[in-house]
Amino acid sequence: MKISQLYTYPIKSLRPTAVTETVVTKYGFPYDRKYILLRVHPDRYEPMQVSKVTAMTLFFTRIIFPEEDESGAGSIIVTFKPPSGEEKQLSVPLLPDVTGLDTVEVSMYRSGLDGYKMQESFNKWFSDCFGYDVILVHVGNNTRPSLFGEEEIEKPTGSWFSSITSIVPGLAPSKQESDQLTFTDCASYLVVSQKSLEDVSSRLPEGEEMDITKFRPNVVVEGAGSAWEEDLWGAVRLGDAEISLKHNCGRCASINVDYSTGKPGTGEAGTILKKLQKDRRVDKGIKYTPVFGRYGFLEPKDEAKRVRIGDEVFVTKRNSEPTTWNWKM
Repeated sequence: MKISQLYTYPIKSLRPTAVTETVVTKYGFPYDRKYILLRVHPDRYEPMQVSKVTAMTLFFTRIIFPEEDESGAGSIIVTFKPPSGEEKQLSVPLLPDVTGLDTVEVSMYRSGLDGYKMQESFNKWFSDCFGYDVILVHVGNNTRPSLFGEEEIEKPTGSWFSSITSIVPGLAPSKQESDQLTFTDCASYLVVSQKSLEDVSSRLPEGEEMDITKFRPNVVVEGAGSAWEEDLWGAVRLGDAEISLKHNCGRCASINVDYSTGKPGTGEAGTILKKLQKDRRVDKGIKYTPVFGRYGFLEPKDEAKRVRIGDEVFVTKRNSEPTTWNWKM
């Protein structure tokens, strides 16, 4: 098996930036979901997501990496492409200076952090596009905890280091340290299979194909022997980096959205969630939700290693049965 596609989502729920190579970090790929958009209500801020704000699919992103930028700073070019009307473009700093910015609490799935509200020029641009008040928030150096329940940890054996870490507190990374999140939903990585995507496409009329980006993956793997075999993948090695795949990704109505119009899909493509509910409710922890893809976290030893399209993928751990969703809601 090999890596066929890699994606980074610099602003959560907007269109991704495809990359050919990148590095892995414990918080996901660099710049992945470091920004989030919040809708302003009189008494609260609401995180925006495609399932509720379908027009988010009309915003395209392109990352200018620091090494490609004459200033060395880097930026995110956001392009708003409505079905009718004029395109608009905005440049957002890749690594903003958050000194002096107001902080706002951002809570996602009962897991929260304090983010930094960007300057009014950015907020006004997005508000004008959506037609209501929106703010753009950067994560800064803050993180939020994963609320997945504790699991049995298999301790490695046969080395002096594993012996020491088993008796010296704090030497080995704790779950809390290694599973911290930014504005990703529930894990730092989402790995999906091209073979399973083909199964989804087969449920659509002839000539129609499912858009893989509707599933918001970071890594797309090609070459699996059969569809849905990833349900039992416990860990995979992507080139030289290992990702521990701990949970299934349950799907919502966002996969029904027509990305070209920014509205709920019509025809067979607009019912793909229902189609998957017939046979993809394979996780008893989210028994009414169809599963596509596996959530994962980087093994701490592999911090900063590079991954590339074309890198070989190996399953390094297989589970005997599907994992059970246990996020503490």
